[in-house]
Amino acid sequence: MAVSKPRGLRLHRKDAPAPASPLEDLVIITGFSGAGKSTAMAVFEDHGYFCVDNLPPKMIASLSELFTHEGSKVERAAVVCDARGGDHFDGLSAVLDELDAGEMPYRLLLLEAEPDTLLTRFKETRRRHPLAVAGTVEGAIAAESALLAPLRDRADRVIHTDGLSAAKLRRWIIDDLLRTPATGRLAVTFQSFGFKHGPARDADLLFDCRFLPNPHYEEHLRPLTGHDPRVVAYANQDGGLDEFCARVGELLDYLLPRYVGEGKAHLVVAIGCTGGRHRSVAVADCLGTRFLDSEDLAVVVEHRDVERSQRGA
Repeated sequence: MAVSKPRGLRLHRKDAPAPASPLEDLVIITGFSGAGKSTAMAVFEDHGYFCVDNLPPKMIASLSELFTHEGSKVERAAVVCDARGGDHFDGLSAVLDELDAGEMPYRLLLLEAEPDTLLTRFKETRRRHPLAVAGTVEGAIAAESALLAPLRDRADRVIHTDGLSAAKLRRWIIDDLLRTPATGRLAVTFQSFGFKHGPARDADLLFDCRFLPNPHYEEHLRPLTGHDPRVVAYANQDGGLDEFCARVGELLDYLLPRYVGEGKAHLVVAIGCTGGRHRSVAVADCLGTRFLDSEDLAVVVEHRDVERSQRGA
């Protein structure tokens, strides 16, 4: 793996006038199919960029003009333009010339990998190469290489993704291409749910709190939810809820900075009980309160199943 040095960054061109609009940064992402363009775009999107995927080259100029309009609120934008555009992709060089002539600041990012690496990735994912309509993937990679050759020397950054995991590619882009150091807070969602209603599908971390005393079996507590202090007190009658929250909190104290270090933008911590109405709600509320005032986190607490049927909770 190697990351190329910058090639005359237009971002820092001193002779270019400041844009007369809110648009501060336009990043054009291109490169080989299978080289990681979707991962790259996700990084910019996670850091507040307005993103458009598979944009035909001729629309780049129109979009940039729209963003520079006085009423536009878009300050940072990233667009992906690649071989999926078919015959239209040939016009990207001309569009870049047009942007240069209009002194529109932009950055061109090109991602590439060795043919063997790309071929392996297509075999693993079983996806069709956009240029392999009737021919082989090897032939499509060669054809794409010819299309990208004129753009390579114009790129501000060329990133070779051979041997790069998605996490490492994200880290490279954050460190090397974002205009300022990454200061965005990690968005953490604490989500309560009930196992009987199905798994928490988007969870990054999942904790089972069904070992806590179940308020469902107390008739006066059954209609209530984990937001009620009486339910919390019952689930915590032996101190187990407090201890559980403390131990999970300590684990998250260790994990969260490391997720940030790997470039993660959003983390879902799911807490499950039987019905998702009592114990998991109380635990999610407890954890949310613990981390709510952290300056490095944007905390959200969600309760997926709290309003569902009380039967069998």
